[in-house]
Amino acid sequence: MPEVVGLESLLSKEGFFARLFGRASDGSRQDPLYGPDLPVVLLTGGPGMGKERVLREVRDRFAKKLPVIYVDCRRPQYATQAELEPGARSAPTEILFDIAQRLSTWDGTGGSFTFPRLFAGLAVLAPGVQAGSAAAVATEVERYERIAPQRGRLGLARGGFWSTVTKGTLSGLLTTAATGTLGPIPGVFVNALANAVLARPASGSGKKALQRSYGAYRGAGGQPEHGLTNLATDFRSGGDGRRLAEDFLFRVLREDLEADYASPTGVMSRVGRPVLLFDHADSPLGQGLLRAVLAERRDGQRDRVVVVGTARRPDGGAFLHRGQLLDETTPPAAFRPGDGFPSTWTRPADGAAAGATQAPLADGVLLLRMPFLTNVQISDEIARWQTGAPPMGGAHALLIESAVTRLSNGRPHTVRRLAAASSEFRMPDDANHRDLLDAPLRDDVAPARPVAEMLVQELIEDQLPTELPPVHHSQWLDLLTHLSITHDEECADVVLRHHQQGHLHQLRAHQVARLLADAGWPRCERHFIGDFGLRQLLLHRLYGLLPDGAAWYADHQLLRDHYPAAPAQNGSPPPGGAFRSATAHHMNHHLVSGGVPDVIGHLVSALPGRPQEWCAELLEIAQAPYPPGADARLQRALGRVPVPGEPLQRTVDQLLHTVWLCQERTRPIAATLDGALGMHLAVLGGMEFDGAGLIGPATAAWPGKASADQPLLPCTCVK
Repeated sequence: MPEVVGLESLLSKEGFFARLFGRASDGSRQDPLYGPDLPVVLLTGGPGMGKERVLREVRDRFAKKLPVIYVDCRRPQYATQAELEPGARSAPTEILFDIAQRLSTWDGTGGSFTFPRLFAGLAVLAPGVQAGSAAAVATEVERYERIAPQRGRLGLARGGFWSTVTKGTLSGLLTTAATGTLGPIPGVFVNALANAVLARPASGSGKKALQRSYGAYRGAGGQPEHGLTNLATDFRSGGDGRRLAEDFLFRVLREDLEADYASPTGVMSRVGRPVLLFDHADSPLGQGLLRAVLAERRDGQRDRVVVVGTARRPDGGAFLHRGQLLDETTPPAAFRPGDGFPSTWTRPADGAAAGATQAPLADGVLLLRMPFLTNVQISDEIARWQTGAPPMGGAHALLIESAVTRLSNGRPHTVRRLAAASSEFRMPDDANHRDLLDAPLRDDVAPARPVAEMLVQELIEDQLPTELPPVHHSQWLDLLTHLSITHDEECADVVLRHHQQGHLHQLRAHQVARLLADAGWPRCERHFIGDFGLRQLLLHRLYGLLPDGAAWYADHQLLRDHYPAAPAQNGSPPPGGAFRSATAHHMNHHLVSGGVPDVIGHLVSALPGRPQEWCAELLEIAQAPYPPGADARLQRALGRVPVPGEPLQRTVDQLLHTVWLCQERTRPIAATLDGALGMHLAVLGGMEFDGAGLIGPATAAWPGKASADQPLLPCTCVK
């Protein structure tokens, strides 16, 4: 699949990113969008929606013409490097240092960048090294020298300033402590360095630049030496103090970039805007970086650094909305690629009226919603993988296309995996779509394995919800697997309690629902796992957990037994549930776990006198998955299997199996049923029982929906 199928309009010469960056990928200038108050742009979409691919494509296309830095905020290297010197580094400072290092070697238009402000801030953290010696501090400071100025820009050239300050200060300290160990070295060194910063400026402009930056630090009162000292103290204090220091260091990095662009040399040589791409920006590390820049810009700070990130939740994440749940938030400004990008962007007026510190961070965000692939795009991808593969017949090609379309739900990554797996895989003519999940697929480094295993790892195990407590990490996949058969929070809690017996820390259904939403998975009013493709993937895994589908049957029987077979005395349906009654819920799970005769008996006895309610209940009972293996439903639906009983019982049997096929939506049924649904309904409506004449009006739309391969009982996940 082309890396960004359907998104070329974003990446073209006059597309969104070229306009946002002020320069196209071919180097031509573009009128820049927005500013001077720039939004943080977040690509939103759940797992498998291609956010990372778009960021990488942006980097690959634009990085030769613009300073574009891609950062994976989930990459463990930052925390690993910070743990080597936890008193002098943190994961956020390591990201900032990494960004600065890469920009210090930028060889595009205008040349490399230097970071005098960031260097000063990182240098004063050096006394926190574990060894506690001046020599260790010197080594830590020298680590950062690669980002210090090497030219005379802003009067802060390394040769005339930083080298003298650092080495001179350290030399004095080393002379004072010949044994190599000083007492309170952090305070001594920070104060000495801060004073040296002011005492040895290479020019007046350099001194003023540092005064403006570090003089603005909290409690500095305009004095940069106090700002540097306070920053180091806050960082050592941990908690909120450390976060304040880290946020300020991100600010001075952007100030260094802004100063470079605004300098006489920069005005003459720089084109466009510098770009930071934060992948997995909804991770804890990414959230911290976004909070910093969003809060600064909300408070009036302005710079030309373009920040683009990725987030799974549709509204960008709870951290943008003061921790509110998804249903409680008002999403920021947003657009979809197919609708064109907005030519203007401003902060909401109501946020400004509330005061800077009261406005939600979301006011500073522009969402770019990642699109699902269309049926045409899915077909093109399948055809691309079939090139060079053994030819398949037309019927099999339609079966493959139907399976990929349904199982992927249009998610680009899932489409790519399933299309690749289908290239040499033959499905039986009567196969369930889930059979495709057994197709072997080889990735770049590992041997071939079922595509289902690959998708489980990539969509679930590698995409844990940010707020999922670590104690639940190892069981998250198994819990979701068992929850694949549930419909609402009540029955989800039944399953969760059963499978968490003996665990001290247990998740409840409302928590799992929130975590799924935060991870970017949609909700459905009739299915607890609200994404059709994800649910099919988990159902496939559930059947394979134990031999002969034992886990599948056990979970269905658990819920079958939880809900009574007889209606409640008052006859009222449970409030807010996915079923009209507990009886329908019972029959739904009984149908899948070997109770077809009992379900037929219930439907026959419940029909007279209540045809409309009966039709609605039939649809609810039949919205059930079918276990892997031989599928006898089509033969039962077409009346090719002898069924004992009266005509009403046989007709209900055929109708139930027909509706079940239509409702499960894991095989193409329009052609194979060939009008069977309408025929069964006509026969049933012509029988002699109370209310038979109302069957036709109650089900008038069913045959047309079946012929169009549409769900008889629509819900969010199958629309």
